[in-house]
Amino acid sequence: MNTPAIPTAAALEARLRDTLSPTALEVIDESAAHAGHAGANGLGYGTHFRVRIAAPAFAGLGRVAQHRLVYDALRPFTDAGLHALAIEIQR
Repeated sequence: MNTPAIPTAAALEARLRDTLSPTALEVIDESAAHAGHAGANGLGYGTHFRVRIAAPAFAGLGRVAQHRLVYDALRPFTDAGLHALAIEIQR
């Protein structure tokens, strides 16, 4: 996978689609609302994201295990500047 220099919502969405085959997915870049906070890059994008996701891979797993699948899928983006990730598992 070719990770962009600064994470984008589209890149995170593509990665989650490839790795978890979600039935529902919304990725929102909330970085602008976190300007001046820890981890903000001063650009207003690429650091703070919200992911709303439903996927068959979550069946039978507890909340921590579900979140771990999302974090593991997005690990390459952490190295590229992803600072904060809010995860909402949908049913």
